[in-house]
Amino acid sequence: MTTATRRYSAAELIELVADPGSFRSWDAAPVQPLATPAYTAELAAAAEKSGVDESIVSGEALIDGRRVALIACEFRFLAGSVGLAAAERFVRAMERATSEGLPVLASTASGGTRMQEGTLAFVAMVKIAAAVATHQAEGLPYFTYLRHPSTGGALASFGSLGQVTVAEPGALVGFLGPRVYEALYGAPFPEGVQSAENLAHHGIIDGVLPPEGLREVISRTLRLLEPPTHDELVARAANPGVAGGAGLAGQGDAHPGSSDTWGSVTRSRNPRRPGLRELLRFAATDVVPLSGTGQGERDPGLSLCLARFRGVPAVVVGQDRRTQRALAPLGPGALRAARRAMRLAEELRLPLVTVIDTPGAALSQDAEEGGLAREIAHCLADLTMHRGATLSVILGEGTGGGALAILPADRTLAAEHAWLSPLPPEGASAIVHRDTSHAAELAEQQGVSSSRLLAGGIVDRVVAEQPDAAEEARAFCERMGDAISQELASLQLQRGEHRRSRRFERYRRIGG
Repeated sequence: MTTATRRYSAAELIELVADPGSFRSWDAAPVQPLATPAYTAELAAAAEKSGVDESIVSGEALIDGRRVALIACEFRFLAGSVGLAAAERFVRAMERATSEGLPVLASTASGGTRMQEGTLAFVAMVKIAAAVATHQAEGLPYFTYLRHPSTGGALASFGSLGQVTVAEPGALVGFLGPRVYEALYGAPFPEGVQSAENLAHHGIIDGVLPPEGLREVISRTLRLLEPPTHDELVARAANPGVAGGAGLAGQGDAHPGSSDTWGSVTRSRNPRRPGLRELLRFAATDVVPLSGTGQGERDPGLSLCLARFRGVPAVVVGQDRRTQRALAPLGPGALRAARRAMRLAEELRLPLVTVIDTPGAALSQDAEEGGLAREIAHCLADLTMHRGATLSVILGEGTGGGALAILPADRTLAAEHAWLSPLPPEGASAIVHRDTSHAAELAEQQGVSSSRLLAGGIVDRVVAEQPDAAEEARAFCERMGDAISQELASLQLQRGEHRRSRRFERYRRIGG
């Protein structure tokens, strides 16, 4: 396993991320309730070696002028192990951050629970996790940075609860340390499994980032999470938009949608048509990429991020049709990642934007055994009951259950040549006519086009293509971004109970 080229101390990490001279310690002298004479001597030696009085350092600092609570492990103090005094220091820092409404950056570098303090220290991980959960329940951000090494109880409590989690390059990150594994099982732990890079690849963490890059990412994330003022939301919601049907419903000329059904289907499959990546590149700012479910799954056909659209922040989860075609169809893991985005939006009290653009979910043994149908059902249930503002965007292809899974929302936008269908038109033709030659006829019959979706109340607003998004990628994405920001601003001006009741009623009316 490759290890980091330099191991930063807690003080050095704080110096890297904080505005110069802004750090203020919150730490009082630790009380060591289990200290025997031998252990007292060990603690004194650790303090002399490390220059700190415990394995946890806490305080507050400014990052680009914003107050942030900082909690960091000091590995040179008994391998960063967490005993009762360290756990108490962590919890007190979290409680103060919660009471003062501060975001928290916590950084692990620990061998886990302190063995000298036994079961009491082990069970103290419960109050650490509870303090983090209480903080997040108040809608406050909690970020984690995993340094080398991050193992045991530290990783299994505060190290794994971040809404955004990144790790140091080459860091050893794992629940059971390799030395313990080898002692217990008589064989070395498999090479490369407990590496930051491997965990990022499997969607356990959001990425790998050198310490020198941490300040910029935290600053960008905090900037993104700053909510617009009421006046800013009003101004954004009242913006009449740009030409081509990007105005709010009832303002200006509403776009009627496409009536050229088969033309829309073929245009949506153009490899040059802008997708999720272009939408984020041209229409969003302060994008903070996230990755996977956090539970060992990562589907390249679905992306998660935090982003701002014209100053309005949101959690974004969207489908990438090109990656699905090139690598693999959308699987159940992608929908579990989408459900992570839903939870994250509720935790951070941000609106949720879902972007639909898929040739269809996977039809395979792995998908069936992975619970694809179950994940579609849970996505539908989660979105209909979601506590925050939600906006879905049908950007291009809207095929089958993979598209339906992230459709339910307070409002739905559609690109002019986007469409939504229970199957690819060719598949519907095969069922009805036992051939694919009737695909265009079936698409028309099923009412998949944006004009029919608008008329049926499935879509609330259509964003124009002039005449085809593939020929004007940047301009189209900017129009869509403007529409997204207006809709989000308008939704956030509504009361949550009102939004949810209207959301339920809109789907209750379909077919009634």
